[in-house]
Amino acid sequence: MSSGNLRKMSVDLADTIVYTLNLSDDILMNECVGKTIALRWNGQIICSSCSKVTKKSFGDGFCYSCFMNAPEATECTIRPELCRAHLGEGRDPEWEERNHNTPHIVYLAASDIVKVGVTRITQVPTRWIDQGATAAIRLAETPNRYEAGMLEVAFKAFFSDKTNWQRMLKNEVDDSIDLVEEKWTLHDQLPSDLTQFFTEDDEVIELNYPVIDFPTKVSSLSFDKTADIVGKLAGIKGQYLIFDDGRVLNIRKHTGYTVEFSIVN
Repeated sequence: MSSGNLRKMSVDLADTIVYTLNLSDDILMNECVGKTIALRWNGQIICSSCSKVTKKSFGDGFCYSCFMNAPEATECTIRPELCRAHLGEGRDPEWEERNHNTPHIVYLAASDIVKVGVTRITQVPTRWIDQGATAAIRLAETPNRYEAGMLEVAFKAFFSDKTNWQRMLKNEVDDSIDLVEEKWTLHDQLPSDLTQFFTEDDEVIELNYPVIDFPTKVSSLSFDKTADIVGKLAGIKGQYLIFDDGRVLNIRKHTGYTVEFSIVN
C-alpha cells in the first residue's frame, strides 16, 4: 500500500507511454493495467500551492486563496494571449519571467479532432500526453507565452482548442488526419506577420497509451461522490485511469486529495 497527496502522473515517452503515480512510493502504473486496484480518499485535500488543508479544491488542486492569487493559477495559464510576463508584469513577475517569458510552441494535436494548443517548449511532449493526443506536430516557436497565445487566437479560426474528453477516452480518432498537410494548409492561409514564427520542423510525434481495451461508453468518477474506488484497470490515457466497466478517474482533477493506493489482485 502507498499513500500521499495526488498530483498528475509523471510520464515518459516510449513505444508505449510510461506512467508513474507519485505517492509515498513511485508506482509504475503500466504494471497495474489488467489488475484490480483500489484508491481510497481519506477526506482531506491539501492545496498544491501553499500546502494548507482546504475543504474544496479549485483549478488544479488550489485552495480558494491560492486560486485567486497564486501565479500558477493566473488566467493566462488558460488564456495565454492575456499573459503580461514579457512586460515584466503578473501576479508574481519573477515566477512569470521563469515560466512564461520563455520559449513556447504552438502545436496541432490529434485527440478526438485536430486541436491547436500552446505550451512551454520544455513541456514537450508531456503536454500532448496529458491531453491524450495520439499524434502532434509543432506549428510555431515564439520567445514568450503572449506571442504564442496571439498565434493560438488566430489559429482558432481554423481549429478548436478544446478536447472532447469522452471521445478521447473512447479513442474516437479520425485516422485520415494528416498533421503535416494541416500545418502547411494553415500556413498558406495566414498573413506573413503570423507565419514568421512557423517552424520547418515537420516531425509528427506518435503517442501510444497502455490500454488493453478502450471503452464504448464512459462515466466520470469523483472522490467527492465515491471515496473508495475499486476496479480492474483497463488502461491509462491522458491523465485518466480507465476501468474495464467504462468508469474513468481524472487524476489531475483530484490534485491534492490524500489517498491510499493498493493492488487488490
